[in-house]
Amino acid sequence: MAKILVYNNNTNRMETYYRGENQSMPYNTNRSLTVREFRGSSKSGLLWTDRRAMEAWNSFRYIYGRPIYVGYAFKRSWEGGHGNLSQHYAGLAFDVGQNLDEAGRNAMRNLAVNSGIWNYVEPASLTPRWVHFDERQVASGYPLIRQGSRGVYVCIAQDALTTLGYDTGGLDGVFGIRTQSSVISFQNKNGLTADGIIGNLTWNSLMSQVVGRGASSTTVLPTNQ
Repeated sequence: MAKILVYNNNTNRMETYYRGENQSMPYNTNRSLTVREFRGSSKSGLLWTDRRAMEAWNSFRYIYGRPIYVGYAFKRSWEGGHGNLSQHYAGLAFDVGQNLDEAGRNAMRNLAVNSGIWNYVEPASLTPRWVHFDERQVASGYPLIRQGSRGVYVCIAQDALTTLGYDTGGLDGVFGIRTQSSVISFQNKNGLTADGIIGNLTWNSLMSQVVGRGASSTTVLPTNQ
């Protein structure tokens, strides 16, 4: 059983779901994306994504017209496996089609580009053996977040901060006062402007310290892990 945090882009609220491995992801239609498929190689019992990414998946799966093999989707940053500012840590990215031949991958990639469904589709020169598409919020990296922000990028920040030993008050995707205080403490310790805002410099410093380091005694994990 996985605990799944979903940012609802329509209501600006975080939602919590509990689903079995073979059940559909929240907002998924026709059981075209199960929890197991979304989890990929992650060992975490706590996952997150947003409604817009799930609806983008639904739309693309509909026009593709047949099952899509998912090699990698979600990862928590301390598990590593992707770059420091990967959209996989946000639960917004999919690496798919590893079971296809080159012609099949090219056809899927071209469909993803031409459909206009995804905010980003990786060119074949970067991912020749699979197709990558995602629903990133900015052209590259992560968006600026601050007190009052909500969503999957807040989840990433809270996850990284708690893993590094800072108290955010939990992992709920809501950038409150305790998360802001933990950001200021991190910034002070790392010689950054201590404004409690996570922009490019703070993101780069935070993620370079946490990606691939593994869970710590302060990492937020479900009680069954």
